Amino acid sequence: MSQTLLSKHHTSPLVSKILCMRALTVALAALFLSGCNPAGQSTSQTSSEKTAVMEQTMKSTKFSATSKPYGQLADGTQVDMITLSNPNGIEVDVISYGGIITRLLTPDAQGQLGDIVLGFDNLDDYVSASPYFGALIGRYGNRIANGRFTLNGETYQLDTNDGANHLHGGVQGFDKKVWAMKPFTTANSAGIVLTLNSPDGDQGYPGNLAVEVTYELTADNQLDMRFKANTDKATVVNLTQHTYFNLAGKGDILAHQMQINSATLTPVGAGLIPTGELSSVEGTPFDFRAPKAIGQDIGADDEQLALGLGYDHNYVVKAAPSDELVLAATVSELTTGRVLEVWSEEPSVQFYSGNFLDGTLQGKGRTFGFRSGFCLEPQHNPDSPNQPQFPSTTLLPEDTYQTRIVYRFATK
Repeated sequence: MSQTLLSKHHTSPLVSKILCMRALTVALAALFLSGCNPAGQSTSQTSSEKTAVMEQTMKSTKFSATSKPYGQLADGTQVDMITLSNPNGIEVDVISYGGIITRLLTPDAQGQLGDIVLGFDNLDDYVSASPYFGALIGRYGNRIANGRFTLNGETYQLDTNDGANHLHGGVQGFDKKVWAMKPFTTANSAGIVLTLNSPDGDQGYPGNLAVEVTYELTADNQLDMRFKANTDKATVVNLTQHTYFNLAGKGDILAHQMQINSATLTPVGAGLIPTGELSSVEGTPFDFRAPKAIGQDIGADDEQLALGLGYDHNYVVKAAPSDELVLAATVSELTTGRVLEVWSEEPSVQFYSGNFLDGTLQGKGRTFGFRSGFCLEPQHNPDSPNQPQFPSTTLLPEDTYQTRIVYRFATK
């Protein structure tokens, strides 16, 4: 029955309600196109501009930050997980234990989503077996020789958890702490604020350290990570992020194309402690100033490669420390077209080619074999507290430690 015919006869309440709703919809659409101006006055916005605003509003509603329980530690401490997502399909799972990124979905060149980080399926594996998969690292990323340093005339002995040396904050570093997490969303992002209080004497470090880390997933496919810390006593701080990437999501990483924007590195001696020198990468297997496969020179007869069992070295990307955000490294994977850019305010970046992965760890339905993931860890130089020629990592009570790391995801 047509609307005209209906208007000449008695209609049911249901039909009347439908007609009223249609009329209201038409009226609202007309009001929007006329500028949404109750007074009927003209506005400077065109219809196309209003459409763009509506599209952006719809797009922004697709940002989300959702929380759910992840598991419990042996002492009953609750561990939660927050999932961040953006309108382009990127998803990031972060757990409060270690601030660990357990899953990171990004699209390939065909738009197919895939998990590009190494990790486990449950909390127990992260507690018992993780080689820092996806974790926040502190108080000091990388190594300190003999776990010892002197500051303001006082010598501090840290945990020695890497032979005779101190590695990544000690036996109970920040990767093994339970952080407080608070999710948030904005019109153009979804994020998490993680906070942790590290008490005076924690793993041997002086001072009560208050730490805040923000993970923020943006509309332009960046995971922007901002670090901040304050202390009540002079201490040393060198925070970083330790995600293992495999842009193909399977196999080894030897065919990944790597570019590191650095002409020098800090060579190491026994225990992978820097010698204190700077050496040029030119003419060596360590030259990644132009893109090349990670595996191209990894088997070369080279003393530094032998010491690290491959690449496990600190590249200098800035002549002097600054708060300028610079492109430290770019990695691409040809079969998927995925590209990862690592931007940082840090003066150096550690490139690690997964040399200690030996097939004994499993997760996400796969076995993590030799060189099945790589890490790019922006940082100050290793062992800086014992190397006065290196940029200082000392934090004083009157200062605030701040740094920033950005993972940018793309395809080609």
